[in-house]
Amino acid sequence: MSKLNDVVILDTAGRLHIDEELMQELKNIKSNVKPHEILLVVDSMTGQDAVNVADSFNQNLGIDGIILTKLDGDSRGGAALSVKKITGRPIKYAAIGEKLSDIEEFHPDRMTSRILGMGDMLSVIEKAEEAFDLEEAEKLEKKLKKQELDLDDYLIQLRQMKKMGSFSSILKMIPGMNKFGDIKVDDKEFVKIEAIICSMTKKEKQNTKLLNASRRQRIAKR
Repeated sequence: MSKLNDVVILDTAGRLHIDEELMQELKNIKSNVKPHEILLVVDSMTGQDAVNVADSFNQNLGIDGIILTKLDGDSRGGAALSVKKITGRPIKYAAIGEKLSDIEEFHPDRMTSRILGMGDMLSVIEKAEEAFDLEEAEKLEKKLKKQELDLDDYLIQLRQMKKMGSFSSILKMIPGMNKFGDIKVDDKEFVKIEAIICSMTKKEKQNTKLLNASRRQRIAKR
């Protein structure tokens, strides 16, 4: 029965390029379904293995493009160059996390900057434009000029930053941060900060000098 879908994505299970039986299953699927496009998902952390996988899949199935994942990990994505060279197929998307929102269009020039440790400020700017509310930003700017920012304002900024992805992945896109090595930021710590602020009264958020020992104990118990 036709469901009148515009796009149908058929996601097959992960397979090893050396498994002939499973590779044959993919060939059968291609023969029966006749997909308009075949995209291979490649783990950027696997290095040379990613190249071998891409080459094997391309020879057996004839892939149309590649999705490069785990670019938020320790690897800078150097596998992208080799995979593109060996298959001759374009890398269409890059993933920097596990959420659907973490999949972004692949930009070769930005990947070059990441590989060279120069950062990727364009991606940071784009993520900020998507995550931050312009009207709210203008309000915060006015309060900042008047030195009237409080913890409620900090909470708003923190929640907007979380929309951009993990803090570790954002830091890796900033030029010059690579010289500090692999910076790990536990996003769970920001959840704790958010919980602490939400446990405070309006007056406490506006004036942290009110936070004496008893108030701190009350906040910690919540």
